[in-house]
Order: sequence, then structure tokens, then C-alpha cells
Amino acid sequence: MKKTQSTPTKKPQKKAVILTADKFEDMELFFPLFRLLEEGWQVHIAAPEKIEISGEHGYSIMPDKAINEINAVDYDLLIIPGGFPDGAPATVRKIEKAQDITKFFFKENKPVASICHGPWTLVSAGVVKGRHLTSFWHDGVPEEIKEAGGAWEDKEVVVDRNLVTSRWPMDLPAFMREIMKMIRSA
Repeated sequence: MKKTQSTPTKKPQKKAVILTADKFEDMELFFPLFRLLEEGWQVHIAAPEKIEISGEHGYSIMPDKAINEINAVDYDLLIIPGGFPDGAPATVRKIEKAQDITKFFFKENKPVASICHGPWTLVSAGVVKGRHLTSFWHDGVPEEIKEAGGAWEDKEVVVDRNLVTSRWPMDLPAFMREIMKMIRSA
């Protein structure tokens, strides 16, 4: 009898997309980026254009893709960080393709994580109705969430089905803990 050697099947690499723009919150982009890279994920930074963008604390990054190039079906996780109220969150929420990507993730029940002013995109995409979430506590973010039918909570992290939200950079350990739990069980 001839012995055959089986080759181990390699699991496909998981992919995440981070939707952002100029004037993003540095830690809210880099903390999840580095944590996911550490776990072996492929992570794409998507911005309005493929030109260098800067964080509010001086760190810059070159986006991998323009938001309009993103095909949501190719990704396993969506992250929407915050930033200056008149910066990345205000820009991303107005981009129809960013709203479409967000809607797709909710429709397919894929993991979505958003922090600080990032939930503005969730509001603009019309996906917060009946959901529990948190966000930065000023600049009208909680009020917009409530007006859109969401239940805003002042907690370091809120998990509602496929959605993980947090308030600000100091909540990043709890935010990433819950993201990692969610993606490991998916």
C-alpha cells in the first residue's frame, strides 16, 4: 500500500478595512491596525484618495486604497475610527460608498467596530436604529445616535450583536478586547 502525504490546508488570511480620512485620531487608527497585524490579519487603510493623510497628533499614513475602490465582500471586519469633529469623521460620513460599505457589513452581520466620532458614519448609513452603542460624549454625537433611533450608553465599550463601539482613545484596551473576542468566535 502506497502512503500519501497530505498537505496542510492553509486558512485564508482574514482581512479588515479601516475607513478614515485626514485629521484622524492617531491612536484610534494605529492601535487597531497594529493589533490586527500582530494577529496575522491583512489590513487596508481606505481614505477618500490615495494620498498621505495625517492624524491630529502628527502621525501620517499612506492609505492602501481609496474608499471608492473597496469591495466590502472582500473584508471580514470594518473599523471606523474617530478624529477631529471637522476632520476624518465628518469627511467619511458624507461619502456614499463609505455608507454603502457600512450597510453591507450590517446586512451580512459582519463585525463592525467604531470609536469616538466614528459612529457618525453609522448614523449617516442608517444602521443604528434599535442598536445599543456608545461614542464620544460631546459634539452632538450622542444626540445624533438617539435621533437616529439608537440607544446611547456612556460606557467604555458597548457590544450589540456584530457592533463594537467605544467613546475615546482611553477606551482602546476594552475596544480591542471586544473586537478580538468577536473576530475569534466568527
